[in-house]
Amino acid sequence: MKEQTASKVPQIRFKGFGEEWEEKTLGALGRVAMNKRVFKHQTSETGDVPFYKIGTFGKEPDSFISRKLFDEYKSKFPYPLEGDLLISASGSIGRIVEYSGKDEYFQDSNIVWLQHNGAVVNAFLKQYYSFVEWAGLEGSTIKRLYNKNILETRIVLPNKEEQTQIGEYFRELDSLIGLHQRKHDKLVTLKNAMLQKMFPQPGASIPEVRFKGFSGEWVKKKLGECVLIQRGGSPRPIENFITQDANGINWVKIGDVKIGSRYITQTEEKIKPEGVSKSREVFKGDLILSNSMSFGRPYLMAIDGCIHDGWLLIRNDKNLFDLDYLLQLLSSETMTEQYRSLAAGGVVNNLNSALVQSTNISFPDKPEQQKIGTYFRTLDELISQHATQLQKLQQIKSACLEKMFV
Repeated sequence: MKEQTASKVPQIRFKGFGEEWEEKTLGALGRVAMNKRVFKHQTSETGDVPFYKIGTFGKEPDSFISRKLFDEYKSKFPYPLEGDLLISASGSIGRIVEYSGKDEYFQDSNIVWLQHNGAVVNAFLKQYYSFVEWAGLEGSTIKRLYNKNILETRIVLPNKEEQTQIGEYFRELDSLIGLHQRKHDKLVTLKNAMLQKMFPQPGASIPEVRFKGFSGEWVKKKLGECVLIQRGGSPRPIENFITQDANGINWVKIGDVKIGSRYITQTEEKIKPEGVSKSREVFKGDLILSNSMSFGRPYLMAIDGCIHDGWLLIRNDKNLFDLDYLLQLLSSETMTEQYRSLAAGGVVNNLNSALVQSTNISFPDKPEQQKIGTYFRTLDELISQHATQLQKLQQIKSACLEKMFV
């Protein structure tokens, strides 16, 4: 939530604007209305008019009502006009969607609308209330917006020309964020689908999809027969071993994983060389697997360092695997299902070296591994690029929201 300040001028403005912003209540700009009836017992999965509940508000509908019911409703009760702002009154409180003018039904008092007849620019108001809290939220356990809350909420705003420029700037920024989000999500979906198809399913010895020129059954073994698996360790108390010295050893933590990446390329902290004997040393080309919290996530070391006991070392000591292939194998659904099943027997869902050693794997010859590894590495790089760009854009938006509003 942005703190209100005495100044009515934002830190950053578009050229040509200089006057102070004006403080008003939303009640001075319009009125609030809500549905008076609900047809939840007369909905279907298909129909003429979309029926939006609080869970689908602003998304795709999963219910519909008949044209007859909708026309009956519109003839008897208030209904939003194109340009009105629909506001969620419970659930994700204060979520705002601009009504497009299409025939749609919105579930009773969970969704209300602000009619302002163009007194404020919608794109500006939507951004403003993405980070400023609504007035006087009531309710002990479940918070809820009432008409009174909305009408009494104060807003500081410039003239409509400046509102329009600010709204358009954030609309374009949101559009760019949405574009990268969709590309990122499509790539993640593609990768998950191909992991299913390019690795044999339980009980099978060949995958559904293969690169041209490869055939034959894959080898089946226990993971512990193919690689070295050891648990990490921590020198204690760890704070006595953290160092800023140039000769410090990289100390790998989960926070060192970059968004969307499967590679450890740097660490925030280092430990003193004398702490190495009390930890587990890992080297470039080793894999490490998280064994607690979000357990079962593998990462490939691109640097040397040490790991604590929240990690397992997986070393390709027999040179049976292409490393990129092994990374994808360990993150496949077949493996994660085994991790979940094995870890479920304990008091806390943790993995240990013995459990991971007991997992079943299958793999082809090295040339096919290399093809598979390269394919998924390329996908991972694209996913990481979009994830990084998304993070940058969201940081830009957050900073601009702070500096371009009063």
